[in-house]
Amino acid sequence: MRFEAADTEAMEAFGRELGSVLGAGDVVVLTGPLGAGKTTLTRGIGAGLGVRGPVQSPTFVLARTHPSLVGGAPLVHVDAYRLGSAALLDDLDLDFGRSVVVVEWGAGLVEDVTDSWLEVVIERPTGASAVVERPADASAGGLIGTDALLDADEPRIVTATGHGPRWAATAYAVRA
Repeated sequence: MRFEAADTEAMEAFGRELGSVLGAGDVVVLTGPLGAGKTTLTRGIGAGLGVRGPVQSPTFVLARTHPSLVGGAPLVHVDAYRLGSAALLDDLDLDFGRSVVVVEWGAGLVEDVTDSWLEVVIERPTGASAVVERPADASAGGLIGTDALLDADEPRIVTATGHGPRWAATAYAVRA
């Protein structure tokens, strides 16, 4: 499944839709550059699951658990950026079987811990790749730095691909 998310609201709405179909044992791997919208998508997944928030990036704690407010599975939100191997992900001792686990930067790390996962790749077709000049009439003048570009609300291309038996009969299944 491939589509364009026009802005952060669309990314979060996709997350809410996705969260409404996820359940205990599901693993979602998010891939994309810094500022692509991985945490925004996860915030939407959390809303769709009905978990306690706020859902924020777990960069410094590696993983955050958000309990369900509606009797469903908790959301475990992992930032695997600094994890170099699947063994280190396994060392976090996450409850994959009873939780919905979302792993940012998790490509290549989950195959040893589950036989099924949903891979979501987020592309930023513009912005965040360079420092650009402000328009001549901009009051501050000068250059717009990377931080401003990362915060820009621009379209993203989202590709969601299901791997394994859990996703075989869904719209996310890998098609030959």
